[in-house]
Amino acid sequence: MTVAGTRIERHEALRGHAAMLLFSGLVAGSFSLGSRAANLIDPAAISAARFVIASGVIGGVALAGRGIPAAMFRAPWRYLLLGGVFASYFVLMFEGLKTAAPVSAAAVFTLTPLMAAGFGWLLMRQRMTGQIAAALMLGAAGALWVIFRGDLVAMARLQIGRGELIYLAGCAAHALYIPMVRKLNRGESPLIFTFGTLVAGAVLLMLWGAPAIRATDWAHLPAIVWITLIYIAVFASAVTFVLVQFASLRLPAAKVMAYTYLTPVWVIALEALLGQALPGAIVLPGIVATLAALALLLQVDR
Repeated sequence: MTVAGTRIERHEALRGHAAMLLFSGLVAGSFSLGSRAANLIDPAAISAARFVIASGVIGGVALAGRGIPAAMFRAPWRYLLLGGVFASYFVLMFEGLKTAAPVSAAAVFTLTPLMAAGFGWLLMRQRMTGQIAAALMLGAAGALWVIFRGDLVAMARLQIGRGELIYLAGCAAHALYIPMVRKLNRGESPLIFTFGTLVAGAVLLMLWGAPAIRATDWAHLPAIVWITLIYIAVFASAVTFVLVQFASLRLPAAKVMAYTYLTPVWVIALEALLGQALPGAIVLPGIVATLAALALLLQVDR
């Protein structure tokens, strides 16, 4: 590869890292808001509405730009597969948040990078270097330190509840989705590929969740449900879908999901803004560890 080609590849990789940094912050809001709305609406109903709204947003952006090319409709089974996998993640997330606390769910989410690395190897034969493996382990350790406020006894007594187990299954679907994007993409832009995935997911959810959708009293839902729905549809769905697909075309699966290690830090900050107690300086080693893990990943690209 030429020097110019190497520079372009490095530049694209850094753009992928920037996209996932923004992704981690946007996803954090889903935990804080989702835990407050999870018991007020059926997971299938809110997930279906989420996909429909996000499809409209992404579709509108696509039409306002270069439009939706006919080539998008090649092999539509790809969108059904991707939409089904990612829709299952969102449904299981809301089901899990009925009983799992936001920070606890964020702890489960930090297992996604390791699962993504496994799926990346199975689907794309993506291999981890020793430096990437070290970064993943360092990031996981840092995230757990933050989540448990540096309490080693609490870490040792970690017990997985029903909500956490349900969400763990959802995180496995999320991890599988990452390498699938790279494997199934046939040159479509992230925007168009996202639109196809969202539409397919919306159709599948409306069919599967039809009873829950009909049973929901949409006109009398609490305000927090509508706030959560708009946030997750626009920011935590439409925007993050594009960010993940953008990054997945430029980075290996393990690197894409490595940014989930920052999510617990964002969740703690958001929970503090929403009135929860702010952890003390004991969490600083964990924050430093997660930042060091990201620095290792960036250094790999150099």
